[in-house]
Amino acid sequence: MSWLILFFAGLLETVWAVGLKYTEGFSRFWPSLMTLAAMAASLWLLSIAMKTLPLGTAYAIWTGIGAVGTVVVGIVLFGESAAVMRLLSVALIVTGMAGLKLFS
Repeated sequence: MSWLILFFAGLLETVWAVGLKYTEGFSRFWPSLMTLAAMAASLWLLSIAMKTLPLGTAYAIWTGIGAVGTVVVGIVLFGESAAVMRLLSVALIVTGMAGLKLFS
């Protein structure tokens, strides 16, 4: 169950990272409110997952899900580069997360 909670915490990290783009420096009320809510929920879920998962593993996977998710959203929504080397770099992050999961 902790892994599932950690997964949702990572998804919410992606939400708040993307939300930062829409806050325009926290000058827009509703996007700012939603971003702050996603931040709080993400950290809360991370703290629950860390009750049973190792600190280093949980934190690395949380940030990895957020990083990969943010790259994917950047490509899809904002037209960011999908260059081969960029995608290979993201694949390395995913490989590292899988290794942490398998060997924890």
